[in-house]
Amino acid sequence: MPGDLAKTDSEASSLSQSSPPRSPRRQMYYVQSPSRDSHDGEKTTNSFNSTPVLSPTHSHSNSSLGPLSSRESSSTCLSKHHGSRKPRTNKQSWKEFDAIEEEALLDGEAAHHALHRRRCYFLSFLVGFFVLFTTFSLILWGASRPQKPKITMKSISFNEFVVQAGADFSGVSTEMVSMNCTVKLTYRNTATFFGVHVTSTPLHLSYSQLTVATGSIHKFYQSRKSQRALIVMMEGSHIPLYGGGASLASLNGAPTQPVPLTLDFMVRSRAYVLGKLVKPKFYKRIQCWVTMDPKKMSKAISLKNKCSYS
Repeated sequence: MPGDLAKTDSEASSLSQSSPPRSPRRQMYYVQSPSRDSHDGEKTTNSFNSTPVLSPTHSHSNSSLGPLSSRESSSTCLSKHHGSRKPRTNKQSWKEFDAIEEEALLDGEAAHHALHRRRCYFLSFLVGFFVLFTTFSLILWGASRPQKPKITMKSISFNEFVVQAGADFSGVSTEMVSMNCTVKLTYRNTATFFGVHVTSTPLHLSYSQLTVATGSIHKFYQSRKSQRALIVMMEGSHIPLYGGGASLASLNGAPTQPVPLTLDFMVRSRAYVLGKLVKPKFYKRIQCWVTMDPKKMSKAISLKNKCSYS
């Protein structure tokens, strides 16, 4: 019996020596999935590395190797996972850059097209304005052309007509005439929407194509739908007649026969309908054939039906 107890104790001691001591309570490890940010992943990996490991005395235990191997495998997976995400992130960034560059090109092209359209609109506006303005000017010009001024010769009166012998500036002897007369006429502006500026060439009263008296009409302005009476004084002094005076009979300086005379001048009228852009001009040449009668001196001689207007 004692022998059995000793055997039992020896077996127990041998079993206690052969069997490893009971390991302490296992620590639990939590594997955290990597976050979206690579820095978070590095922090997670660092947190796993900072987890205390089992002492070397327990390295032969399968249970103690299990958590260590799982931690290393998780770290390896995390590193692989982050390594596999980097190329995909770069590719995505290049795609985003290409998309931004394409949008910039599209925006630049759209701005260029918008500028081109504005230029086209501006040119179209200029052309349209020029066409409309030209059309409007032509309409005004066409409407103003028929509204010509009207000139009417009224009368002429001879106040003096003297024929006498004399000599010209070179000393040649010839008959010479001195005279003066008064011409009356009316000027009427028939235009309904513009006034006119009126000038005239000198009035010439001639005998046998020799001018024996001259006069002038002073420049004036005539408003629309109005008229005025004009009186022009004409005179000539010691006008040589040369060969023309041979047929001119006189007694005591006064002609004894009627003397045919011709009155000639031109009236110029200009209107400014649209500034200086539309300015119609009206020219009227007037010729009158009149006879100076010595018996009707200082009396008004009607010029009705004795003048031509062209």
